[in-house]
Formats: sequence, C-alpha cells, structure tokens
Amino acid sequence: MVAMRLPARLCPKPRILFVGINPSLTSARVGHHFAGPGNPFYRLLQAAGFVPRPMTFVDDVRLPEYGLALTNIAERATREAAELTAADYARGRKRLARTIATIRPAVVAFVGSTAYRQFFGPGSTSGPGAKPERVCGATVFVVPNPSGRNAAYPRFVDKLVWYRRLRRWVDRLDD
Repeated sequence: MVAMRLPARLCPKPRILFVGINPSLTSARVGHHFAGPGNPFYRLLQAAGFVPRPMTFVDDVRLPEYGLALTNIAERATREAAELTAADYARGRKRLARTIATIRPAVVAFVGSTAYRQFFGPGSTSGPGAKPERVCGATVFVVPNPSGRNAAYPRFVDKLVWYRRLRRWVDRLDD
C-alpha cells in the first residue's frame, strides 16, 4: 500500500508557518489540509483576523497570499496521530527544520501541543501560548489543535481565544 502524503503550502518568509501533526486520511485523499468534516481551522483563521474572508479547506492553496504557510511535522497520513511511529517523527523533525531554515518564517505556530512536543522533545513546556524556543530565528507559539476530538478545548470559542492571542502576538512582532 502506498502511503498518502499531502503537499505543504509554503511561501518565502511567511509571517506564520502553521505546523500540524500529520494529515488525516480525508485531507490526503482530497489534497487539502484540515479537510475533516467540521474542522474549524479556517473559521478560526478568519475569526482571529488572519484572513479577511471566510475560507474552507479548498482555499489552503491561498494561504500564502496572506503571509501564511502550512505543513505538518509528519508527512504520512493516518486515521489517528497515534498510528505514527518514532521513525515518522524523526524524519519529520529533520524535514521541518530544513523547511523552516529555507522559508524563514517569522513565527512557527504549532497546531497542538503534540506537534510542539514531538519537535522539541519531552522537556518542552506544555499548553498553548508563546514558547521560549526559537527555530532558525523564528519565534514559537502553540495554538490548540482545532479537532473536535480536542477534549481540552472542546468549543470553538475556547480555541479562538488562543488564535486571537497568536494574532495579537504576531502583530506586536511586526511593530
């Protein structure tokens, strides 16, 4: 069986590089990030002011127009992140570090604490918000995973608080 992969949506020097864990099977099948039924990622981007109009997963190719880029730490699509192996994450860390060094984002925003911890290791701080680490000069922030399975942030408004904080934080960096 051939592993399904999803191309990253990259641009040079984005304001923010959003980094998810890995693509869902649905996202890999349709060729767009955060394509799961009801996934609010694009609604969060619009409500937080990152994009000026409502978007859906088919608009992920337009994110670079707004200075946003999107990738995952692990490339292999799975039904659940728990299916990923240590080798998937090891390859992903190397690839992500190269991507960050190449495109030079101002901010690396990990979409969920799992993606953040998989990149920085078990000693990294937990929870959403600004982090002390830097990657190739980029500052680091964690926003809640938008998945409906995210028990820590079950409601849209709970997630939106952190996406808005990221927006304010990035705006301060621009000043």
